Amino acid sequence: MKERAGIQSVEVGFALLQVLAQSEGALMLRDLAASAGMSAAKAHRYLVSFQRLGLVHQDQGSTRYDLGPAALQLGLAALTRLDPVKLARERMAPLMAEIGHTVALAVWGNLGPTIVHWQESPHAMTILRLGDVMPLLTSATGRCFAAFMPHDLIAPMLKTELTRLQKIKHHDVPNTLTAAKAMLDEVRQRGLARVTDALLPGVAGFSAPVFDSDAHMVLAMVSLGPTSSFDVSWTGAPAQALRQAAQQLSSELGVPKPIA
Repeated sequence: MKERAGIQSVEVGFALLQVLAQSEGALMLRDLAASAGMSAAKAHRYLVSFQRLGLVHQDQGSTRYDLGPAALQLGLAALTRLDPVKLARERMAPLMAEIGHTVALAVWGNLGPTIVHWQESPHAMTILRLGDVMPLLTSATGRCFAAFMPHDLIAPMLKTELTRLQKIKHHDVPNTLTAAKAMLDEVRQRGLARVTDALLPGVAGFSAPVFDSDAHMVLAMVSLGPTSSFDVSWTGAPAQALRQAAQQLSSELGVPKPIA
């Protein structure tokens, strides 16, 4: 497919805005120009135009540059138009093809983590249905929400589930508050939740959180399959593909990318 013609100067100048967006604060001209890969004189010409448009602001005291009010207005307008579930659904089919197993989406509903979209692998057995509410401690989806949702919201549900699980002895099922806290700490550390035979015998799965620009978890991306063919290692294809897809979607929803 032939690449469409554009305006190169716009693309070059946008590099300055990208640097400011990823910076932790205002920058001096020399530092801004160097990070954007251009001379200070060239950067200054772009910045003059960006200032006129309100995209960039220069502090008169420090002479440092930062994003201006027009950049904020554009960002807020873009955020109000974002639909996390819609954006996530659009990448479910290619994600399933990459992983080779069933994928799903879940959001926090009135009763807890609720499945709202299901992309089933052609070779999979039907395990869950749309609208199913997932347990917090024995499903990857539930563990993901339990790790990243406000504690006051999930604490009563955790207590109820722990009461039910106290008599269960399973290597992947926490049955004490201490064990549950340790498991959720690991989920937060890895940015990913995993279960093996905990929800259903012979079924394993991962779940990754998606956040909005306010760092609130808005949905979970899920992949699961039979333990006989599903790679449950933290560095395996399902785990890496799911984590990467969730991080990319979070970035599109306004979560800042880490600066290398």
